[in-house]
Amino acid sequence: MIKLLRQREIQLMIAIAALTLLIAARFPSFISPASLGNVYADTSILIILALGQMAVILTRCVDLSTAATLALTGMVAAMLNNAFPGLPIPVIVLIAIALGAALGAVNGLLVWKLDMPPIVVTLGTMTVYRGVIFLLTNGKWINAHEMTDAFKALPRDHLFGLSLLSLSSLVVIAIITVMLGRTTTGRAFYAVGGNANAAIYAGIDPGRTRFIAFIVAGALSGLAGYLWIARYAVAYVDIALGFELDVVAACVIGGVSIAGGIGSVAGAVLGALFLGVIKNALPVINISPFWQLAISGAVIILAVAFNARAERKKGRVILKARRSSHEHCCRNHDATDYSRPAENAGATSGQELGKPVVRRDGGDLHRQFLRLALFPRSLEPVGRHLQLHRKGDRGAGAGAGDHFRRNRPVCRLDHRGRLDADGRSAQGGRRSL
Repeated sequence: MIKLLRQREIQLMIAIAALTLLIAARFPSFISPASLGNVYADTSILIILALGQMAVILTRCVDLSTAATLALTGMVAAMLNNAFPGLPIPVIVLIAIALGAALGAVNGLLVWKLDMPPIVVTLGTMTVYRGVIFLLTNGKWINAHEMTDAFKALPRDHLFGLSLLSLSSLVVIAIITVMLGRTTTGRAFYAVGGNANAAIYAGIDPGRTRFIAFIVAGALSGLAGYLWIARYAVAYVDIALGFELDVVAACVIGGVSIAGGIGSVAGAVLGALFLGVIKNALPVINISPFWQLAISGAVIILAVAFNARAERKKGRVILKARRSSHEHCCRNHDATDYSRPAENAGATSGQELGKPVVRRDGGDLHRQFLRLALFPRSLEPVGRHLQLHRKGDRGAGAGAGDHFRRNRPVCRLDHRGRLDADGRSAQGGRRSL
């Protein structure tokens, strides 16, 4: 039970329920089905953007241009509807999604090919996209009377008792859940964010993976752009200004680690809902909008501090386990009699370089070498006791001279975690472990 309560998703569910009940104690109408449905509908766009942002953050990047992409795609959708009133709404939606994916691809290419910091890239494209909106419209607004009724009605229509805006967010949640949990691309997001060097050894291209993540975020921003414009029936240059901070906050509150590799769809959705409840509840109890910003900022700081503390505690446990494993292996190493050579060649044929050699404690040296290659930081605590036989050592004949050289491994790993058969690193010279 205690382990279950430590999960971020459970904690957020309890916090949302407690906050809702606390407000309902003063305003009972807040927990009516219609009111809760409106709260979720208001949060749907934030949920869609948070899921796209989560895909980027999982790869150890961040996208600050999500709100600007939303504004640009929404403005283009409104201009298309104004210029071509007969254009089908599904076509406009697809154009908005495709444009958003293209804008996300620009971010991804700059990060991938030019190796630029993601925060710098997206901060620049955020300003560029806002400037493009001004160039397209000359600062003019597109108001409700300039949009067709079908364009404005789609997010407000209901199906199965839910608005299409809410259903759109549910469909996005299902798609992202399947992508992250059941596809190689989704698992690559976690691998690149967790350890990019290890992902390379596994055959994953970190740059290409981040490029795909930015495309996903851009496509979802394009969808959100149409839904925003159609819901509020107005389009202008500064639409959704600063909304990218709420998107990042929803991810952080939901337990998505800024360092990458950690996060869940449920956490991001609950983080967005938590912010949505706060933003809808504070005006009800007559809290100033300025205090709303301060409260949102405080929640973000607390969430980041909580994430950092949780990750630091996990790191300590891993280090302790590695140290105890090293001590156990060293005890087995000291108890081994290295003075007895192999009795015949057949006894050592399975211990040649490149073949599995099983230690006395049951471990597989190849597994240890793979761990060292993928996680170079574990070189010192694990690499000291790893040794291999080499045929013909000290000029002996095949099989007769196969033995361990006492306290001097004849096959070791260099400083990059790569195996060197003659005990020399890539730069030349012998490196003792």
